[in-house]
Amino acid sequence: MRTIGRIISKEFLQLKRDPKLLPVLFVAPVLQLLLMGYAANLDVRDIPTVVCDLDGTSASRGLVAEFFNSGTFSLKARVPDTRAVDRYLDDGEASMAIIVGRGFADSLAAGEPARVQLLVDGSESQSATIGASYASMILSRHAQKIMLERLGRLDPFGIRPVRVKPEVRVWYNPELKSRNFMVPGVLGLVLMVMTMMLTAMAVVREKEAGTMEQLIVTPIRPLELITGKLLPFLIIGTIDVCLVLAVATFLFRVPLRGSVLLLFGMSLAFMLTTLGLGLFISTISRTQQQAMMTTVFFMMPMMLLSGFVFPIENMPKLFQAITFVVPMRYFFVIIRGIFLKGVGIPELWDQGLALLAFGAAVLALSVLRFRKKVG
Repeated sequence: MRTIGRIISKEFLQLKRDPKLLPVLFVAPVLQLLLMGYAANLDVRDIPTVVCDLDGTSASRGLVAEFFNSGTFSLKARVPDTRAVDRYLDDGEASMAIIVGRGFADSLAAGEPARVQLLVDGSESQSATIGASYASMILSRHAQKIMLERLGRLDPFGIRPVRVKPEVRVWYNPELKSRNFMVPGVLGLVLMVMTMMLTAMAVVREKEAGTMEQLIVTPIRPLELITGKLLPFLIIGTIDVCLVLAVATFLFRVPLRGSVLLLFGMSLAFMLTTLGLGLFISTISRTQQQAMMTTVFFMMPMMLLSGFVFPIENMPKLFQAITFVVPMRYFFVIIRGIFLKGVGIPELWDQGLALLAFGAAVLALSVLRFRKKVG
């Protein structure tokens, strides 16, 4: 342990002598969290909408008012004809257009289909899909409202139509804030980037400086060298977990309903994988530039296939199968379960076991390759 302690002290001294690296270790995770929390917002609100009301009656104005009273749409402009609508959509000034055709009120009075056209900018597919869905719901609700009013006026015997009133309750994230979904996921990204890249860079830096050979000829055993190299970054990763937790709970008010100790334990299990991958990258890289590019090569598939942004259920079957060998997939289920659902070991034991198995396997293979390289 004394030998390992000396190696750990050496690693921290090297970090201290590089003042540019300290902000990367402790300021960059906070900046990433701030950017994700504020900029990466998937909530669809205030969709800019242009209105072309060719009917100009109280019935058409009432329909249009329901759109803007919902809080989902914001009025960008009112135009007199359909040709002006194209300009707003082409320039990107509006994402949706509502066109109420002539004779809208007359068609309603006659019991005939009333014409309403919705034009949606599909260049932003997510906003377009959600906006079109909300608009269809508003139109359906408006049509149902008119039908019920007419049935009420024409009902001489007190017969009322059967209505089903759904009571929707959203669990775990009642306000449907994407921030509560995104911010916990940043913890996984921070741990992956910091521990994997720093481990790979630190070992390769020893090779470039020629000090790795000096360490090899000393009485230090390979296992002691590996442990002393990895433990400092495990400590740094733990500190980053504390920073992310503080910013997420106190600044962004993301609820932390589960056990903090369980979160730290699962984070350590995840860091076994990232530290092992960093050690593996160091064995196949000769320069720090190669290590950095190889790290990016490993990180991108893990980010895309982990379910951080894109739901795994929407991926093709082949890629859904590939996600089972991505450790970050399991870690995201764990941290979102602890943050939002407040679940514990009975619900997360299988995810944690998979994470621990991956971490142990990757770290063991990387250690064996590193020992062979050292030998």
